[in-house]
Amino acid sequence: MLRKLKLYLDTSVPNAYFDKKNPDRQEITKRFWPKLSEYQVFISDLVIKEIKATKGEKLRNKLIKIVEDFESLSAESEEIKALSEEYVSRGIIPVKHIEDAVHIAVTTVNSLDILVSWNFEHIVKLKTKREVNAINVLLGYNQIEIVELSML
Repeated sequence: MLRKLKLYLDTSVPNAYFDKKNPDRQEITKRFWPKLSEYQVFISDLVIKEIKATKGEKLRNKLIKIVEDFESLSAESEEIKALSEEYVSRGIIPVKHIEDAVHIAVTTVNSLDILVSWNFEHIVKLKTKREVNAINVLLGYNQIEIVELSML
């Protein structure tokens, strides 16, 4: 039996589940949600922190509920901090969006297979994918896949 691929969901994925402003993205996310059982799914304490910063108690509670069964990884280690800062210092992720670098570093340090995101500005773009994997290889980490949910 093949092992299940290990997916990391950044905060944009559960957010898309309830995002009525982007109905196409919401529909793709809702259709994919039942298929998550085919994977080992991870989030991080950064995802929880970002969800807890959501304005609107009702939405915040719904977001917490849909991610509560996923394994949560720490985003606080020195290794993750150092790798995140490496992505920033190399100009892959802007310093004001260090959290995006942390999501990538959590995926990398924990040897997960795929980072799933709807963040096209800093995460799901060819330049980021190539440069992240170049740094990962240079520093002795595995390469990771970075994909938008619709690609799974």
